Amino acid sequence: MTTRHDSILISPPRRHLGLLLSTLLAFLMAGSLLPARARPTELHVATNGNDAWSGTKPSPNRVGTDGPFATLERAKMEARRIMRSGQTTRDGIDVTVHEGLYRLNRPLEFTAEDSGTTASPVAYHAAAGKEVRLIGGAVVSGFERVTDPGVLSRLDGSARDQVWQADLRALGVTNYGAASGGGLDLFFQDRPMPLSRWPNEGFIRISEVLGKTPVDIRGTKGCVEGIFRYEGDRPLRWSGEKDIWLHGYWFWDWSDKRQKVKSVDAVKHIFELEPPYESYGYRKGQWFYAYNLLSEIDRPGEWQLDRETGMLYFWPPGPIESSRAIVSILPKLVTMKDTSYVSLRGFTIEAVRDTAVNLSGGTSNQIVGCTIRNCGSAVSVHGGTGHSVVGCDIYQCSGGGVSIEGGDRKTLTPAGHFAENNHIHHYGLWKPMYSAGINLNGVGNRASHNLIDNAPHQAIGFGGNDHLIEYNEIHSVCFESNDAGAIYAGRDWTMRGTKIRYNYLHDIDGFEGRGCVGVYLDDMYCGTEITGNVFHRVTQAAFIGGGRDCLIANNIFVDCSPAVHVDARALGWARPQTEPWIVEGQTKGTLSGTRYHEPPYSVRYPKLVDILANEPLAPRGNVIARNICVGGKWDDIESQARPLLSFEDNLLHVDPLFVDAAKLNFQLKNDSPAYKLGFVPIPIEKMGLYADKSRASWPVIHAVRPSQRAVTKN
Repeated sequence: MTTRHDSILISPPRRHLGLLLSTLLAFLMAGSLLPARARPTELHVATNGNDAWSGTKPSPNRVGTDGPFATLERAKMEARRIMRSGQTTRDGIDVTVHEGLYRLNRPLEFTAEDSGTTASPVAYHAAAGKEVRLIGGAVVSGFERVTDPGVLSRLDGSARDQVWQADLRALGVTNYGAASGGGLDLFFQDRPMPLSRWPNEGFIRISEVLGKTPVDIRGTKGCVEGIFRYEGDRPLRWSGEKDIWLHGYWFWDWSDKRQKVKSVDAVKHIFELEPPYESYGYRKGQWFYAYNLLSEIDRPGEWQLDRETGMLYFWPPGPIESSRAIVSILPKLVTMKDTSYVSLRGFTIEAVRDTAVNLSGGTSNQIVGCTIRNCGSAVSVHGGTGHSVVGCDIYQCSGGGVSIEGGDRKTLTPAGHFAENNHIHHYGLWKPMYSAGINLNGVGNRASHNLIDNAPHQAIGFGGNDHLIEYNEIHSVCFESNDAGAIYAGRDWTMRGTKIRYNYLHDIDGFEGRGCVGVYLDDMYCGTEITGNVFHRVTQAAFIGGGRDCLIANNIFVDCSPAVHVDARALGWARPQTEPWIVEGQTKGTLSGTRYHEPPYSVRYPKLVDILANEPLAPRGNVIARNICVGGKWDDIESQARPLLSFEDNLLHVDPLFVDAAKLNFQLKNDSPAYKLGFVPIPIEKMGLYADKSRASWPVIHAVRPSQRAVTKN
């Protein structure tokens, strides 16, 4: 959904028109006597610039004598000098970076010395309408056809005439990182290339676990040791492979780990993994794939790196001679530490191993209208106040998108950070679990009007107090996990006050269609409001996992199964054996050392004060009111929880009179029976992205991932 902002023109009555014109004329004449408005101090950077020049605007009539700087580092130092000297005008400093590709050999580091002020901010921006690419990687050159007979013999027959090689050591690239993650990535034609793997799509199943030490977690059985049988004969051709890795969901559908193979018995179909083993263990039927094998380069795009020799092997999906290949080098590209009133606008930021842009401390920095791709994660905000990530396109990240932490939980002082109007998609490519599109932690932060889609796990994760999650559209997430939430939080009674409202969640059904959760309040998470949202084709749409004092109200559920889930887990399988929740950090539902019975907590959350004296493990205080449920299933309530809940005026399996459900318009007609029950209109038209000059792209195209519900169950 997109937001429309309509302008309203109000025409004055004709009898007042003469007076209005005369007043306007007098104002303009008076204005002409005022001094001209100050303009920002301008600096320029261009690929054909020179750091010995003064940073003036490029001019075709001025050759070789003066002009723009060549690097952002030089522009930063000049901006710092100007701010320190007091030469800047009241409108700050404007650094224009002109079209081209800028490779950074080290991160661009801002400190408090680079700060602007409210009146004189410092802006770094791409030239209008131009592509300016900041990369933290190296361009790979010198590709040659593979001719070594030993290498050719190990390649798949289909690949022998297609694979090229490049010597990274000869290019000065020697830090590759481990195959377990956080190392070198390859990008070609601006897309991440898949590391060679078997199978090319999907997973292989554990057919039998062979470890000697049994595991039994609430009736789910497996073994401690990573020794198991697998399906298929493909490993028979892996002779000579020396660095084989497996990536698997070894015990739970929401916990993955990459592990090095100790040995393969290709005849008996047995893998043995190097310790340390997965902490939960291994069980039959779980899934994995193998990667980092030269012999598994068998389709365009796949590659493998021999970390002993530095030789990169690659089957390019396009002409190698006319396309650019880049490997990631820098762990970070931009850092702002204790910096304030600095903005980055309109850049393409890419080829970074870890987090592309890092903000810590300071206030009111902005990342606006940037394209951040092909990186570990996009933006990290830690501490400080009032930072924002607005209008960005974030995709092809090996981890998550935007991580925001700030505010003081002791005093409940909000940080006021926010992520707004961003399109975050196709992330979690290498670290699929718990790499959220947006993470909110601390106190008083916001995620609004974002579109988050096509990811293996969470869209939004949160923890802390008093966050606002609103007007977001979320779909096609959690597709590689079950028992997972598109919006997720868990495990602390004192983390209250978050409002999840006016969001549109749709087409979320989990790995192989076996179900996951829309909004997941896990393990006794409390005091959260889920109001005014639209859920369409979401399994377990609104989920309270044993928590208290939550509100599920005024939502629309269409074809959700179930719409609402509430359980009493702390009275059952999650019940502590003693009473350790009083002690800091020892168990689910802990008060975590928070002085919850004193201000500000006792004032802000009065229901928290007597929690330990009021059946603390029971899911009390939850209200489910004035919701609409059409199709699917209304509820899944544990028997111990049902008598403790308050159900009020829900409209269940009655035609609510949608405007046009066939075209996914779930707004209500004026005569909807829901209004008689107190239902309040939901601002559906405001959900999702909106057109704005700060958006990195418009219009935005996004595709809903096909449902997995029809996939054959194993």
